[in-house]
Amino acid sequence: MGKKSLDRCEAVDLRWARESLIRHLDHEIGDKRVVEAMKRVPREAFVPPEQYEAAYEDRPLCIGFNQTISQPYIVALMVQALELTGSETVLELGTGSGYEAAILGELARRVVTVDCIPELAESAKRVLEGLGYANIEVHVAGRALGWPQESPYEAIIVSAGAPSIPSVLVDQLAAGGRLVIPVGHRWQQELLKLTKLPRGNRIENLGGCCFVPLIGDGAWAK
Repeated sequence: MGKKSLDRCEAVDLRWARESLIRHLDHEIGDKRVVEAMKRVPREAFVPPEQYEAAYEDRPLCIGFNQTISQPYIVALMVQALELTGSETVLELGTGSGYEAAILGELARRVVTVDCIPELAESAKRVLEGLGYANIEVHVAGRALGWPQESPYEAIIVSAGAPSIPSVLVDQLAAGGRLVIPVGHRWQQELLKLTKLPRGNRIENLGGCCFVPLIGDGAWAK
């Protein structure tokens, strides 16, 4: 899962900011494989040029189309909850800039990621290919949530808020699989982790969060 060198805005030295963020995540995140993955992925490659100097601030950043690249801590928390071992196929809803997909690509065997905005999907695909990720597939999403044609998935991660846990995504989850999704109002949610078990699903609350709305059948209409 190697990456080619990043040739962009070389005049700006982000090393101190990057090291500071990684120290913060190392203190907050228990799964050190997740922290190491985030250390390897250049977040500056996934932000617009005007946001470049803020790439390692622990906050969401605008990427256009009324979308954001998520706060690094939230990305780490969500990915940690998936409990990846390296053998999984993971589905991501909400490709955005491709940053979270890159983190997943470091930790899983294969990643399928979808976004309903074609321009973002195409941009993310270019960046991910340029960085050498051969185990990530990027698709443009339709009205149906997820990517059922390649299910079941051992893990599903949703980077947009839904009014409830969509049953269509639970259906795409393998037995024993984990689904992490923000659930609540359009602009304020609770981050939930669902584990698909033989005798009923287990749901854990990981805390409050704020994501853009998840659009599609089984979520918000628009």
